[in-house]
Amino acid sequence: MGKSSKDKRDAYYRLAKEEGWRARSAYKLLQLDEEFNLFENVTRVVDLCAAPGSWSQVLSRVLIKGEKFGRAGWVEKQAEMRRYVMGLKLTEEEQAQEESKKEQKETRMPRKDVRIVAIDLQPMSPLDGVTTMRADITHPSTIPLLLKALDPDTYDPKATSAAQPVDLVISDGAPDVTGLHDLDIYVQSQLLWAALNLALCVLKPGGKFVAKIFRGKDVDLLFAQLKIVFERVRVAKPRSSRASSIEAFVVCEGFCPPPNFKPSLDMPLGAGAKLPTPSPEQQTKTPASRRVRDDGAVEIDLGSETEEEGSDVEDQGSRWIAPFLACGDLSAYDSDATYHLPNDRVSLDPVQPPTAPPYKRALEMRKLAGGAYGKTKGQERQE
Repeated sequence: MGKSSKDKRDAYYRLAKEEGWRARSAYKLLQLDEEFNLFENVTRVVDLCAAPGSWSQVLSRVLIKGEKFGRAGWVEKQAEMRRYVMGLKLTEEEQAQEESKKEQKETRMPRKDVRIVAIDLQPMSPLDGVTTMRADITHPSTIPLLLKALDPDTYDPKATSAAQPVDLVISDGAPDVTGLHDLDIYVQSQLLWAALNLALCVLKPGGKFVAKIFRGKDVDLLFAQLKIVFERVRVAKPRSSRASSIEAFVVCEGFCPPPNFKPSLDMPLGAGAKLPTPSPEQQTKTPASRRVRDDGAVEIDLGSETEEEGSDVEDQGSRWIAPFLACGDLSAYDSDATYHLPNDRVSLDPVQPPTAPPYKRALEMRKLAGGAYGKTKGQERQE
C-alpha cells in the first residue's frame, strides 16, 4: 500500500509522522498512561518486543528528556479546557504560576538514574539513553543478558534476578498473524506468557506490567494467572487501537510474588512442580471454577470458603472479573475513521524506516527478476 493511501486511511499514522514518533503505536502507550498513570515514580523500565522502538521512544522522551505526554499533559489540558468553558480568568498569582510552569516545560525536568533496556529479535535503531538488545525473550539465555544490561557494573553471573529490580515492564509484541484467529490468539498468549516470566525475574515488589493480548473465549485463564502475582489486573482498549482489532492491553499493578517464589524461564511460574496434598480442612473448600453469565461476562470463582455479601468482585470477593476499560480522550481521533485531507497535503516519509523488514529479501528477489511480473520499466508485457 502506498504512502498516500495509508495517509488517507489512518489519522494516527499521519499524526505519528508529524509529531516525530516512529510508529502509531506510541499513542497506545500514551493513552494507557492517561488512564493508569504508568510513569509515576518510574526510573527503570524494560521494553520487550520493542522494534521499531515507538514505546522506547516514549520512555526516552518522558523519563530522560523530561517531556510531558500522557497523564501529565492530560491534566494540564483538562485544566485549561475547564477555565475556557467556565470563562474563568486567572489571578495575578495564578498567571505567575502558569508562567513558571511554561518555563519549566521549556527547560524540562529529566529524571535521575533512568535505565531503559529494549529487547527484540529484530534490529532497532538507537535511541537516546536506551540500551538495545537483540535477543529471544522465550529463551532462558536472555535472562543473564538482560541482568547485565540493567546493571553492568554490579552484574553477578550467578544471579537469577536483578540486583536493582525495575519499576515497569512493557510488551507490545505480537506474532505475525495468519488470519486463523484461534491460532493467532494461542500464539499471542504464549508470547505474553514468555514476557510475563521474564518480567518476574526483574520486577520489584509493587511493580507494573503492561502487555498486549488478543481477546478470545479463554483469555480469562490468562487473567487468572496474572492475578496470582499481581494485586490488580485490568484490561484496556486505547482509542488509537482499532475497534475492528481483537487486541487489547492488560495492565497489572502491585507485583506480589508468592512466598519463596524463585523466577526462572526453565520452570516458568513453577511449571512442573508438584502441588502439595491439601489438608482435610482445605478439601472442604469449594474448588475454583468459572462460568459465563447471561450478560456474556466470564466469572471466575477462586474457591474461597465463604463469600461476603456485597463484597467487591475485583478486590475482596472470591468471584473476580477482570475490569475492561476504554482509555483515551473521546475527542481524540477515531482509529477506524477516514479523515479528509486538504488539497495541499504533503505526504511525509516515516520518521524511522524499517532497518531489517521481513519483506526485504522478497523485494531484492523481485528486483533481480526485473520488477513486477518479471519485467522492468519500459519493457512491454509479453502475452
